Amino acid sequence: MAQGSRQNVKFGIDLFSLRSQGWSAFEYLDYCAKLGAKVVHFSEIRFLGGLEKAHLEKVRDHARGAGIEVEIGMLSICPTAARFDPKQGTAEEQLARMIDAAKIVGAPFVRAVLGDWRDRASAVPLEQHMENTVKTLRAVRTRTLDAGKKIAIENHGGDLQGRELKMLIEAAGTDFTGACIDSGNPTWAIEDPHVTLEALAPYVLTSHVRDSHVWRTPEGAAMQWTRMGDGNVDIGGWVKKFAALCPGKAMSLEIIVTGTRPFPYLQPDFWKAFQRTPAWEFARFAAIAETGKPRTNRPAPPKEQAAALEREDLESSIQWLRSNQLL
Repeated sequence: MAQGSRQNVKFGIDLFSLRSQGWSAFEYLDYCAKLGAKVVHFSEIRFLGGLEKAHLEKVRDHARGAGIEVEIGMLSICPTAARFDPKQGTAEEQLARMIDAAKIVGAPFVRAVLGDWRDRASAVPLEQHMENTVKTLRAVRTRTLDAGKKIAIENHGGDLQGRELKMLIEAAGTDFTGACIDSGNPTWAIEDPHVTLEALAPYVLTSHVRDSHVWRTPEGAAMQWTRMGDGNVDIGGWVKKFAALCPGKAMSLEIIVTGTRPFPYLQPDFWKAFQRTPAWEFARFAAIAETGKPRTNRPAPPKEQAAALEREDLESSIQWLRSNQLL
């Protein structure tokens, strides 16, 4: 067994699972340590609490004292993406700050994203967004290599299918870029998560893992993100496959339980965002939908109860993995 895992992976937690807690970086680390995590993924700067050198050194030291490896991340590095925040500087400047932060805190890479589902059918073609992301990455190549780090690009919020992210990584350069593979986001891009893993496995640096439930509707399909074990994408099989194909990498839970998201793929306009999706890939997503049953939305909790429910969702997912001997 490798580092506490029955599946030769490092058990991690992406702090977006705990996005409503309002904790300090040190409180996040202590909570994750109690759950047995070996990796804590600070997927956004807000979870770190800032990028000041003295603060990052304290976070690094606290994590080491708890026996935890730190990963850090940011959001969009594509200047034309809907999610990109130009107020924080150019894409290159933002990424450069994170590379410097990774050096201080001891993270092996910086996780970043192109954007989200809006960029698949925007006025700027997806291919241009991809090219702009590659330009940003190439601009920091020397800085990244000199720092001994890499950039892990995530298939994020329905922006890129696995095949597309593979193309982006290869175009930027596999010597300093790789993938942060997310098992939940493929269903936002009408993709079977197993297809995503098969495409990206050689480039995986880390992961975000959660379950999804997909079912047929008169218009096409619908889905919800769920706790681990509540979906129908064979997340148990996905975890086993991840361990086999990506040994030693972090399997970090990013548990998000959502309401229903529709995918009316029987309507012609829907395909404007997916014109280059191969039929054989879509067929695997559609086959999952055929196995699902419609689900009702879980009532949104009062604001004061959201944090407790996030912890319950995460801890239940960990227990499911352990009870199924996947962790």
